[in-house]
Amino acid sequence: MIALGENRYGKSRVRVMKVERDGERHTVHEWNVEVWLKGDFASCFEDGDNSRILPTDTMKNTVYYLARGSKAPDAEGFATELVTYLLENNPQVEEAGATIAATPWAHIHAGGTVHGTAFVQEGGGIATATVTYPRERKATVTSGFRGLAILKTAKSGFAGYIKDKLTTLKETNDRLLGTLASGEWEYAESVDYSAARARIMDALLNAFARHDSLSVQQTLYAMGKAALEAEPKIFEIRLSMPNKHCNLVDLTPLGADNPNHIFVPTDEPHGSIEACVRRAG
Repeated sequence: MIALGENRYGKSRVRVMKVERDGERHTVHEWNVEVWLKGDFASCFEDGDNSRILPTDTMKNTVYYLARGSKAPDAEGFATELVTYLLENNPQVEEAGATIAATPWAHIHAGGTVHGTAFVQEGGGIATATVTYPRERKATVTSGFRGLAILKTAKSGFAGYIKDKLTTLKETNDRLLGTLASGEWEYAESVDYSAARARIMDALLNAFARHDSLSVQQTLYAMGKAALEAEPKIFEIRLSMPNKHCNLVDLTPLGADNPNHIFVPTDEPHGSIEACVRRAG
């Protein structure tokens, strides 16, 4: 016997640019929204019966409609509004969810002036927010980031590892440590999401900068520990830090020395380090 398994459907890559206008000072939100629904949709999959299906085009329009009237200050708040609306207005739906990737824009500071209606895209990676709302249960809010490029040129080494006949990597106590990091954490309760994110990101970056790294793994753990200490409303944080190598160039054949000045950056192949850091108990 053949049966339909777990399923969901929705709309992805719904692009929204929202401008909040307050006199001569505007605020910009750029969101890339994915929204999905779960429920008893077997009749659609198996028989082509669409009577329980909200069109994905309607879901797209719902994003734009709610964005127009939303007062949410952050992606977490808007995602919560979106999934709540879909759940309340579609009794056939058992769970609604949304993920938002937010592109950061900041006011331009130039010529000694803050320009209230001109913006520059910040380089701190993409902020993410996911809200999942099962019917008859509490919504869960997960925040995170991806594509955070960070690099340190001191306080990083790698030595004492296993060596066998295939090992060519040389030990070092002075290397470049670079990564394109991503992370995610779930809140235990509702908070000021923007303020909480700021505390967490500050703790992560401060730990990365200050840590005397013996490995990417050790630095990842130190960063996760710092984030948990900075924000009591999260119980764990999941981090991914692919090791973006910078290989020292041998300038000896060219008659020059190279005391850790000239490198070749490369990201293929790269180490892949991931871990969850959580509170004990």
